[in-house]
Formats: sequence, C-alpha cells, structure tokens
Amino acid sequence: MNRVAIAALCALLAGPALAAESNDKTVGERAKSVGESTGVNSLIGVAPITEDFVKEVAISDMFEIQSSKLAEEKADDKTKAFAKTMIADHGKTSEELKSLVTGGKVKAELPTALDSTHQSKLDKLKGLNGEDFTKQYLSDQVSAHKTAVDLFKRYGAGGDNADLKTWAVKTEPHLEGHLKMAQDLQK
Repeated sequence: MNRVAIAALCALLAGPALAAESNDKTVGERAKSVGESTGVNSLIGVAPITEDFVKEVAISDMFEIQSSKLAEEKADDKTKAFAKTMIADHGKTSEELKSLVTGGKVKAELPTALDSTHQSKLDKLKGLNGEDFTKQYLSDQVSAHKTAVDLFKRYGAGGDNADLKTWAVKTEPHLEGHLKMAQDLQK
C-alpha cells in the first residue's frame, strides 16, 4: 500500500477525533493536532504544531529522566553510564525548552506530568529487575529516541516557530547520538 493510500485511510479514521476537537481551533490546527496524536503526521512527514511539539518533547524528556533514574538503580554498569548521560542531556533539553516557553519565544504550555502511555511504560519498568529491566529499558530508549529524532526532524523542517525550529535543528543530532548509543547497548 502506498503512502497516499495509508494517509487517506488514517485521515478517514481520524475523522471522529477531529469532530471532537474544540471549536476554537482552525481546521488546519485540528488536523495537525489530531494527526500528531494519531501518528498520521509522522507517517506522511508533516511537522507538528508548536503546542504538540512542546508537549511531546516535554513528556519525552520527563520519561527519559525518570526511567533513567530507575536504570541507575537497577541496570548493569554500561547501562547505568548511559542512563547518567540521558539524565544530564534530557535535563539540559528540558531546561532549554522551558526557557524558550517562559521567555515568551514559544507560546505553549509545558506539561507537568507524564501522559498515560509513558506512565504505563514507567510503571512496567518499576516492576522489572536485572536483565529483564535492562532489556526493557533499552528497548524503550531505542523506541523513544527513534520517535524523538523523527519529531525533531519534522519540526526542524516545517515547524511554525522560528526559535523552536532552530532549537530542534540544533538538538536533533544529539538525539541521533542517543539512539545510536541505545542501539549499541541493545546488541
């Protein structure tokens, strides 16, 4: 099935969600917002709206930090070293994003807690130990960094806030490095 057919199918399936969106957004904003939450934007390579990008990044950083703190307690030495890097690097990106938002350069709200998907992943990690923990943690890291690299690339290429676009372009290579590190540890 080609990308256009998949995109059309996703758009059709997202229709009910679009109808449920608030009426104070334009049709384009609703489509992008729903597209990001359903994965349609990623599938067809569309940049998220600023509010979605900020939310996704902030939640991703929170998950990286919280899951990596668990890894510092539960994982093997190589994974603990990686986790320490994740805590430092994602703490830095969280502060940079917060600075852009609180400084008025980006109009968006920063979430203060994980969404249900990331909380479920964190809860699962809390219940694991030893090799089972390390295997799941690294799997989560690879998946999360693939998603983050895609998100940052799309926003950097087509985002609607110049300052945030610049930051996304600057940050994306570091996320690629994290992905490679996680993949190497997973082997």
